[in-house]
Amino acid sequence: MGNGVYYQKARVTLSIIQKCIPIALESMPEPTLPETKWQWLLLLIKRFAQSFRLMVGVQDYENYCLHMRSKHPDKVPMTEREFHRYCLEARYPSKGGKVGRCPC
Repeated sequence: MGNGVYYQKARVTLSIIQKCIPIALESMPEPTLPETKWQWLLLLIKRFAQSFRLMVGVQDYENYCLHMRSKHPDKVPMTEREFHRYCLEARYPSKGGKVGRCPC
């Protein structure tokens, strides 16, 4: 037996899909597109502002509310002020050694 390195083969297990549950299209809201130029312009401004806020680290309160309504209907969502304060504290913790993350 030399100074060789011995590797043990890893046992790979494959997941098998046993049942596929289709998404109910009735439960999903119908996407609506703006009809006028002004609606398109407002949508463009809204999305630009949302993108800019996400680039600088400010989370989107509207998406948080949609998430809370769809995934956690039994819980009461935070107010917008509480939400932004929570995200700011999660990003820049004031207590030493605290590591947090935003709820969205």
